[in-house]
Amino acid sequence: MSDAVLPSHPALPTSTPMGEAVRTRSQQRARIIAITSGKGGVGKTFVSANLAAALTRHGLKVLVLDADLGLANLDVVLNLFPKITLHDVFTGKADLEDALLPSPGGFSVLLAGSGMVEYSHLTPEIRAKFLQVVETMAPRFDVILLDTGAGISDVVLFSVSMADEVMIVATPEPTSLTDAYAAIKVLATQQKRQHMRLIINQAARPGDGRAITGQLQQVLNRFVTTEDGQPVRLLHMGDIPADPAVRESVMRRQLLLQATPGCAAALSVAQLANKIKSILTP
Repeated sequence: MSDAVLPSHPALPTSTPMGEAVRTRSQQRARIIAITSGKGGVGKTFVSANLAAALTRHGLKVLVLDADLGLANLDVVLNLFPKITLHDVFTGKADLEDALLPSPGGFSVLLAGSGMVEYSHLTPEIRAKFLQVVETMAPRFDVILLDTGAGISDVVLFSVSMADEVMIVATPEPTSLTDAYAAIKVLATQQKRQHMRLIINQAARPGDGRAITGQLQQVLNRFVTTEDGQPVRLLHMGDIPADPAVRESVMRRQLLLQATPGCAAALSVAQLANKIKSILTP
């Protein structure tokens, strides 16, 4: 599969696979992946956190950046109580290094404040600071997952614009799929994205996600094209089945991969991590 990379984010060197010790931090730059959704409540932050844990088990150095600046909840999912957030960094009250925290899954996190009305619309100053945070962290990690907000607000779109890859999380519900299509259309037209990847969460049956991806692709073929007149490619990454263990882990504020690593949903996240690692490896 071809990988569309924004001009400002050069592809990683191809001489050695990611994660090997012979690659120094000065020789590489993190691949930035936006985990986003058209609709809230589809499990996007759950996917981001557990996917980070799974990628960490592959020996990759992973950072999850809570890019939902105004309605952050990554700290809740990970049962963290940060004293310093990105809000403190943006306002000059703290250094970026002080906001970087270890997580229970072995990856690092940068958490955002919650209930910050000033981030409902990004000012040029906040945009510049946000971009600077990502650029500062990029040489230090193999992968940066941007856990964005839902929808197509300017905060979400700016967060996604910094990513090399876009992964959209959706559920089989019609409202989720309608909003996912709307997000894909906006990203294709405004950011000239030629392909995006789809993860179906809470799938009822094996194969549901691939069928849903095919249906969305047919709609995209009819109504959404790239600059060269070609349809936007929607790539099916995998399904995460509906699993009661997911709700239990969320209620306990534990990573699913740590609480019940053998359950169906955890195994699916592990398979998803394998696919992503194959994308990251030249």
